[in-house]
Amino acid sequence: MVEKANRLILFALMFLGAVFFAVPSVFSAELALINDTETQDYLAKVVRPLFKAAGLPFNENKLMIVNDNSLNAFVSDGNYLFINTGTLLEVDNTNELAGVLAHETGHILGGHIVRQKLKIEKLRYAMIGSMLAAGAAAVGSGRGDAAMAIILGSQTSALHSMLHHQVEEERSADESAIKLLYATKQSTNGLKRFMSKIKRRNAMSGIEENEYFSTHPMTSERISHFAEAAKNNHFPEQSPLDAKLKMIQAKIWAFLGDKSKVWRRYPKSSSAQDAKYAHAILLFREGNINQSLSMVDELIKNDSKNPYFYELKGQFLFESGRVKESVNAYRQALKILPNAGLIKVALAQAILEALPNRTELNEAINLLNTEQIKNPTLLGWQLLSRAYGEADNPAYSYYAAAEYNFGLENLSGAKQQLSYAEKSNPPSALKLKISDLKKRIEEVTKEFGG
Repeated sequence: MVEKANRLILFALMFLGAVFFAVPSVFSAELALINDTETQDYLAKVVRPLFKAAGLPFNENKLMIVNDNSLNAFVSDGNYLFINTGTLLEVDNTNELAGVLAHETGHILGGHIVRQKLKIEKLRYAMIGSMLAAGAAAVGSGRGDAAMAIILGSQTSALHSMLHHQVEEERSADESAIKLLYATKQSTNGLKRFMSKIKRRNAMSGIEENEYFSTHPMTSERISHFAEAAKNNHFPEQSPLDAKLKMIQAKIWAFLGDKSKVWRRYPKSSSAQDAKYAHAILLFREGNINQSLSMVDELIKNDSKNPYFYELKGQFLFESGRVKESVNAYRQALKILPNAGLIKVALAQAILEALPNRTELNEAINLLNTEQIKNPTLLGWQLLSRAYGEADNPAYSYYAAAEYNFGLENLSGAKQQLSYAEKSNPPSALKLKISDLKKRIEEVTKEFGG
């Protein structure tokens, strides 16, 4: 019965998939996330002022890029902010994107994620209760239609109540977006224009908005509201970040788009910087390694202080088997952008693949440890385990392997690696880390069993 209730809740949540939505992580499907230093740095420059105006703590590691063509952005538990590639590619300028992200910031500011989880839990219990009542009705009357009437009535009432609250929260987030854009001296025209794009796409897809079963105010209502707000907002739509957005869009198109379509979008005859960026990536995707590297070198010649060009060169060299050369490219990128975590990990990985000497091994270990403290990842733990192993430091190697297994939710594997670490004469500092990980394993085991 509970399983049926969960399915009905998921059915209800199908109505909640429209643009600008706060999604509790417990109900989020597995997402295809993209890691890209350049895009994340750009998004941080857009989001940071909005969070500051809202009085919210900002953490750039909580900006997530989702490989999805739909026009969407959403937030989840822990103030994680997700932006679809479809949104990044559809916006005409930074002002449009800032409007979308100001709305999402409004959801965080309004505490909508926590309240939404409570409403979903109430909906769950309402549905379970209706099923219990329906079962009693069916037994007492022998009529299945009586049970169905009870179920449908209770579900519709609970769902309508939840959707009504959702619409009000969306209105609240829209109001917050308007205030945040004004506070950061940005136009609301971009938000109005983006909503118009949503309306056109819905029309082209044959999607009809239903006021009764909707999680948002009607799109036309929102467009009018943003247009009215624009009368009191005379800030410019142009942003110094617009040129960077064009480069990022070219990069995303070139890596993810259909190659023939991307060539049409960025024809070979074009000498624009964003077109050359796309050309370099497309040539690499087509297997023309030398041509792609020549194109990257040309980009570097035109802008020798752009770290992302060196990062791209490092990627091309690494993935084409020229690992030692990739180390130099990644080092140059990191020299320009010393705090770039993804570049640190890429450089460490390249060093490990290039048959490192002791000095190079220590460099890789230092790079990985620095990043794991700031933003731990599974790949980081995996590489650290390997690096410590090659450096003849088994205790730390086993510990890193234990963290890796813990991240994979392989608790038995984590425990086994920790036992190996304890038998490898760990120093006192590592003993504390081992003890901490043991406690985390115990907590997870208590909560979920196993």
